[in-house]
Formats: sequence, structure tokens, C-alpha cells
Amino acid sequence: MNATDVLNRRLSTQRVAGTPFDRPEDVVHWLVGVQSQDYPGARWSVGQRTRDCRDADVARAFDEGRILRTHVLRPTWHFVTPADIRILLQLTAPRVEALNAFIYRQQGLDTETLTRGEHVIAGALEGGNQLTRPELAAILGQEGIPATGVRLAYIVMHAELDALICSGAMRGKQHTYALLDERAPDARVVPHEKALAEITFRFFTGHGPATSRSTFAGPGSPSPMPGRASTWSSGIWSMRTWKARPIGSATHRKCPKRRESPPISCRNTTRPC
Repeated sequence: MNATDVLNRRLSTQRVAGTPFDRPEDVVHWLVGVQSQDYPGARWSVGQRTRDCRDADVARAFDEGRILRTHVLRPTWHFVTPADIRILLQLTAPRVEALNAFIYRQQGLDTETLTRGEHVIAGALEGGNQLTRPELAAILGQEGIPATGVRLAYIVMHAELDALICSGAMRGKQHTYALLDERAPDARVVPHEKALAEITFRFFTGHGPATSRSTFAGPGSPSPMPGRASTWSSGIWSMRTWKARPIGSATHRKCPKRRESPPISCRNTTRPC
């Protein structure tokens, strides 16, 4: 397999080319997680892969909670589905917390302070409330927990990584936070090794061709057990995908022509919506 083969197949598996999905949340599920640090750009990316999709359609899916945004995989925001959010946090939050440890110490955020912050945030959001970051900062301050700038960002991120909160609906141009239990009541919880096997397989299905090293080389490594996950991923990929559509065989569909323009409403602009 040469570089052109890899490129063509990735364009297809990542749905930049070929058949688009019917709904924005189907895109996010297929890709497992979509980096959304740049929120407008992430909406545009999802819209490219969705049939007859406008920016408002992706925004509506987000506001309705069919797509969630939280810190997971790495210390950056990602779009995930409600069904997957707990699985991904289970696999990746410990690693992200380890990466955050230096900033926690730098900002004076010990375990007691972070736990107190979670209690305050949970009380403020309970009952379906959705609050912006400045509103949470004010409430934390009233309870004796100074929360501004980087300190506030990492208090809130810790609550996300601890599966307490996630994104709420947009309020104008401001993001809000909601309790994860209320926003995603049907989020799945599965045994760790089963979750690791599932996410590994889905990564290859939605991003391949790739090697096991691609899955576990970055700072957001989903598991402290890369060797075991690597073995699983190689076996699952061989048996369930390449066996059915072996490399270079006539049964593997050649990547169709890349769509010339995204179907989203901003396709005639020079920047994402």
C-alpha cells in the first residue's frame, strides 16, 4: 500500500469523500470524537460529512444534546455522542488528569479544593440549570473558591473529566454547562476492557488505514495498556474488516471523487461558520 492508497482510503473512511451521513450525530458517532476546540470549525467539519446539512442543523443537534462537547481524549474539547461520553471519559480521563497535574499544583488546586468546587457546581446546575462559565465563576467565588482565568478553566475541566458536567445548549454566543447525568441520562457504562476493545475497533473503522501506534502514540492515549489494546486492534481489524475487504482486492471499493464543496451553508465563504 503506497501513500496514495492510504490517502484515498482515509478520505473514504473519514467520509470526506463518498456517501455522507444522514444526521450530524451519526458523523460524531462514526469518528468516535471530533476535536472541537474551534467550535465553529468543528460544526463545519461535521456538516461536510452530513447529507443536505446546514450550519443551523449542526447547531440544533448540539443544543438538543444529540452532540455533546467536553474535555476528553486530550486536554482539549471534543464532540462526542451522549451514548459514548462515559466510555471515553473512563478510558482517557485518568491520562488527561495526569497531564493536568502540573497546572493543578501551579494554581493551588488540591484534591480538597477540586472536590469542593465540584459540590458547588453540582448544586448550581441541579434541576436542569445550564450556566455559563462566568456564572459558575461567580457562584464559586461566593463559596470561597476563587475562580478566574486558568484556575477557573481547570476547575471546570476537572468537573468534566470527573463525568460531573458536560456541554449545555448555547445561550446566544456563550457556551453553557449542564450536569452530565441530566444531559446524557442514557450514557453507556461498560467494563473497561470491553470499552477499550470497542473504541479501538471503531477508531480503525472510522479513520483507517492506520497502525496500532496511531491510536496510542499521542498525549491522549486512551489506555495505559497500549500493548494489549494493540493486540486487540490488530486482530479485530484483520478479522472484521480487511478479511472482508482485503487490501488491493477488487472487493475493496475505490475511493469516490472528493466532494468539491461542503453541503453546509457556509460553503461559499472563506472560513468556517
